Amino acid sequence: MGYTWKQLLINPTWTQSLALQLAEIWQQWLKDPIDILLVVILTYMVLIIIGERRTLWMVRGFILLMVAAAVSTKLELRLLSFVLNNLVIGSAVAMAVLLQSEFRRLLEQLGKGELLQLFQSSRKAIPKSDSVIDQIVEAVKELSQNRTGALMILETSEPIDERDFSVPGVKLNAEVSKELLQTLFQTSTLLHDGAVLIREARIMAAGVILPLSDRKASRQLGTRHRAAMGITERVENCICVVVSEETGSISLAERGTLNRPLTSSKLKELLEARFSQSADREVVAPDLRQITRKLGSSGVALAVRLLRLPSSASSREKK
Repeated sequence: MGYTWKQLLINPTWTQSLALQLAEIWQQWLKDPIDILLVVILTYMVLIIIGERRTLWMVRGFILLMVAAAVSTKLELRLLSFVLNNLVIGSAVAMAVLLQSEFRRLLEQLGKGELLQLFQSSRKAIPKSDSVIDQIVEAVKELSQNRTGALMILETSEPIDERDFSVPGVKLNAEVSKELLQTLFQTSTLLHDGAVLIREARIMAAGVILPLSDRKASRQLGTRHRAAMGITERVENCICVVVSEETGSISLAERGTLNRPLTSSKLKELLEARFSQSADREVVAPDLRQITRKLGSSGVALAVRLLRLPSSASSREKK
């Protein structure tokens, strides 16, 4: 007489045997593949978040330290294991400080539930034409000579979320020109106190109020410099050009760090290098769609070859 599902579930012997079988299947077949898959996914996420080859070397060194620490622990080398484990902890803290914008992006997207966006490459630099860079540099040069304060935000990849600004400012959507940039920062205009947002070849907004940096800065740095440091600390896909109202010096802010003082020619050189498709800004992880397509095409080719083998063998036997 057969047992019903309810009787089987109540039967402790059957449930114990089922649990043992599932545990055995997990240990023999599922544990290692799932572990490897999760490590691959985590590694891919790290590559996407980092996005730069120069930073990748630091991550590789950290991974080597972790591997060495694990091996020394496995071999029961206590002193070496103690030293390496402390180095791993110190390196993790240092990386958290150096890559704070990347970790902030990771935590924000995890908090928003935007897990799929972690697998999308967003580091493709937006190339700016030489004419746009020339217009910006010429405007900055004139503003510097006249000691007119200015603050310009240049997007480097995807658009900045307006929620990252204290006040989003007034939308313009005008073509970039040195005359318009100089006019916007004249003290007689209502928008001169804020920043100008430049996206590709368009001035998207003016009078943008930015969050200030919490870092301790030199007394020579004014509100514009602290605002440039603050927005580049908070948002990684932008750089800021600052002109000091007191001294007329030119600065370039990226990732919370100010490069100053600069000449107009040096600024042009940095902007051209920043917006060019250089190897340092090349994405280190391929797009997930490209990986899927390659795996799909490889799988189809392998399946076709496997299907051809029996037919070819049977044809040989007939001959």
